[in-house]
Amino acid sequence: MNDTDTKNFEMFIDGRFTQGSSSDRMPVENPADERVIATVSMGTQDDAFEALDAASKAKRGWANLPPIERATLVRKLATAIRRDSSQLATTIVMEQGKPLDQAEGEVAATATFLEFAAEQARRIEGELLISDKPNEDIWIRRAPHGVVVALTAWNYPLALAGRKIGPALVAGNTVVLKGHEITPLSGLEIARLAAEVGFPNGVLNVITGGGRDVGEALVKSPLTNLLTMTGSVRAGKEIYAAAAQDLKVLRLELGGNAPFIVMGDADIERAVSAAIVSRFTNCGQICTCAERIYVHSSVFEEFTDRFVRAAKALRLDDPMLSPDMGPKISAAELEKVERLVAASVSQGAEIVTGGKRAEAFGSGHWYEPTVMLAKTNCDVVSNEVFGPVAPIVSFGDLDEVVAAANSTEFGLSAYLFTNNMRNTMRTIGALEFGEIYVNRGCGELVQGFHNGWKHSGLGGEDGKHGFEGYQRKQTVYLDWS
Repeated sequence: MNDTDTKNFEMFIDGRFTQGSSSDRMPVENPADERVIATVSMGTQDDAFEALDAASKAKRGWANLPPIERATLVRKLATAIRRDSSQLATTIVMEQGKPLDQAEGEVAATATFLEFAAEQARRIEGELLISDKPNEDIWIRRAPHGVVVALTAWNYPLALAGRKIGPALVAGNTVVLKGHEITPLSGLEIARLAAEVGFPNGVLNVITGGGRDVGEALVKSPLTNLLTMTGSVRAGKEIYAAAAQDLKVLRLELGGNAPFIVMGDADIERAVSAAIVSRFTNCGQICTCAERIYVHSSVFEEFTDRFVRAAKALRLDDPMLSPDMGPKISAAELEKVERLVAASVSQGAEIVTGGKRAEAFGSGHWYEPTVMLAKTNCDVVSNEVFGPVAPIVSFGDLDEVVAAANSTEFGLSAYLFTNNMRNTMRTIGALEFGEIYVNRGCGELVQGFHNGWKHSGLGGEDGKHGFEGYQRKQTVYLDWS
């Protein structure tokens, strides 16, 4: 990669960029070579309270604007993101490590999230009901919650921000956004563009800092009305407990352990292609990734041979060159993958290819695309690896694989490959997951509804149902006599 000067970024509170109450800075590391590429303000609890106060003061004026006016600003933000797509994609690559072409896809998805949200401005509907009393109507109105705190994960730092702030703002809420401390730059780039297109002061605030300090302040503050977070189950449970004190509204997208089921009558070539993409895109760091692959015994050998050849062909290189796969996000995440693989080998799993750090790189958090023949009790099967490790398990019949697929605390996504419609319908009805892909790889669409069951979350995102979650209902009994 080309050397660049370290850049310094500040938080965005109440319409201005600020260092905040502390002079301390946080380094931002490039996961491909471990070089510090930027520093950001080390936000404090005082900064969190200032951002919440600004959002609270701005919420009435913002909510009183016609939705189409709010949508106009959100659409301008989307336009600015598309205009600066090259710069934004480079920022994503540098702080998160995904290949450039995947980062470009993330930028485009961010703009699409905002544009779809803007389209909802004229689709906010109320209801008029007939009363039991004369000269009376019953209205059910849609109203914003108020101040929304948006906490985003490091795997898609720009897209997850757009996914949350778009519908929140169009629905009439004000927002305090905090990106993960590993990847804070993308959110600050959104702040730069929001200032450029002219959002009123306090409507969108972007802060940085540690999750244990700043995040806790945002969650516990009485000024926070709705909290939306994408992250780990552990963090989600902690937020759930803390938010219970004020009965805050929550929208949580948490972990996943998606099964990828290949039946004996499946199109094997198509299944292999989808499994490669669904496992190794973004170095396996997607909540909906195919974490464990179940293949019917009648096609197990054919599928595995093809899948292993495809995995061996994946190219690791400088992410700016758009290889197939980049590095893991951090040393801690890399070490977690190593521990899970080592434990699974001791439990009887066999490494077919990969299984170690990529030796061609002198620095950075690189791990080889890995395929393992595993059993259902192995750690790489029962845990969310969140890395480029594909465990393959053989199964004999539909009931067996459905039971194995459901034997997890997670319920976000599942995959099914079959050409038998009866098996398709039986399996869809039996799988305990909020999102199921049949005969295709990963990648939800903005008009769908992305929601997890069980420990994978609460609420959901995207589509009309996701948008509705950023509004609450108000019932009016109007006696007009």
